[in-house]
Amino acid sequence: MNPETPLPSPSRRVSPWWRALAITLLLALLLGWATATSMVTQLQAQITHLQKRLIQVPQIRQVAVLLDAQGQPAMLATFNPQERALTLHRLNDVKEGREDSMQVWAIAGNAPPRSIGVIESKYKTLQLPVDEAALQGVTELGISAENKGGVPAGSGPSLPWLFKGWLVVKSI
Repeated sequence: MNPETPLPSPSRRVSPWWRALAITLLLALLLGWATATSMVTQLQAQITHLQKRLIQVPQIRQVAVLLDAQGQPAMLATFNPQERALTLHRLNDVKEGREDSMQVWAIAGNAPPRSIGVIESKYKTLQLPVDEAALQGVTELGISAENKGGVPAGSGPSLPWLFKGWLVVKSI
């Protein structure tokens, strides 16, 4: 070798294989980022949807099973404060006569019973509008048979009770 002949310089070019590998890894990284972003967006949308559904689900706070004179279940009462309604489900076939009404009463210890409302429907399930304050301190619910339309305001129920049961406050 001639000392004056320059040595060939090493090639500064990158191998095409390395370029292809770098481009492939970059595409894989972008695809992974897009997938992760899409999954996070879908998860957030799903959480929002479930939160809205949870608000719409009835939150039963108070339950009572009213028993007849023989101790058999006659009516199921549930209170949902979101709807501000007492839902009554008939569990037997007792119906009012043409000249009678069933009236629902809130019983709080030794205090006189307070009327919650008159059952005016002969359907198996019905709702009475009730404020949550009307059930504060109430320990029992009772149903009496009254003249059509119920008793006048301030009057007590006709006894004996047609149905009666404990009002249980459900823990949330």
